[in-house]
Amino acid sequence: MTPLCLVALCAVGSDPAPYPYPSQPPLTPPLAKERRVPFYLKPIETRIREKVANLAFPGSGKPEPPGSYLWQPIFKEDHLLRGPARPYVPQPGDIVLSADGSIFWKVMHNLAGTSHPTHSMIVFAMPDGKMGILEGGPHDTMKCRVLDTLPHMFSYEAEGRVWVRARACPLTPEQSARLTEFALATNEREFAIRRLAAQLTIFRTRGPIRTAFIGKPHGIDHGSYFCSELVAEACVYAGLLDARTTRPSATYPRDLFMDHSLNPYLSKHLKLAPAWNPPARWTSWTNGTNAPCESTVEPKR
Repeated sequence: MTPLCLVALCAVGSDPAPYPYPSQPPLTPPLAKERRVPFYLKPIETRIREKVANLAFPGSGKPEPPGSYLWQPIFKEDHLLRGPARPYVPQPGDIVLSADGSIFWKVMHNLAGTSHPTHSMIVFAMPDGKMGILEGGPHDTMKCRVLDTLPHMFSYEAEGRVWVRARACPLTPEQSARLTEFALATNEREFAIRRLAAQLTIFRTRGPIRTAFIGKPHGIDHGSYFCSELVAEACVYAGLLDARTTRPSATYPRDLFMDHSLNPYLSKHLKLAPAWNPPARWTSWTNGTNAPCESTVEPKR
């Protein structure tokens, strides 16, 4: 048998020739598009779970603001920043308010006869001495939560404006202890979404006559609270507001902000001054380079 025949016979029993791969890789590898479900199309449980995961829980490591400053106080919720700014260190009893860009909540508050700000919360001393903040339904979640103060305020600054009604005089040790007790007892209570919705109906606790008789404090025995109700209840429990005249479930964030109200009973009885300073805009910065583009710094005259 000739050598040529041997080669042919070997070729018949051998494996097929390898696939002729190109000698050079493709210039652009194929891309598989990432499929994401728009946030508003996700189930509400998923949306709330994601929001809860982003809250500034104590020890969660959420980012601290680069600074903490209050501008000059005034009873206006405009966009002006009135200088000069001064450093701000949260203290027990400080009331924090904010307004975000949510059209939904702005419309809902307008229908209830109020406006910005739409969120309210109160600072208290944690058992370890650090400052915590208590809010009902932070960032549209469905629980009352104890959170880290400055990281939580920083998260609201990213969405809009933040103000502080700082205590004009410090709380006594007894008042601070009562405020801490209330905050820890109501942590993770339900957000009163149904009673909040009732504020748009004839069954609400807010009215020119009815507010004098209903909407009184419940203390820590209430099963649910909305944000401004929670702040008012905390102040009553700590002895900072008069339990006889305070109407937590008829109080809105704007009432806490302005010290006057369209509701005649609240306008007469709900006065945070002089125990609290007028609302002062809070920011994490003082120089113009970090200022939001819609803000205008107005020098103090």
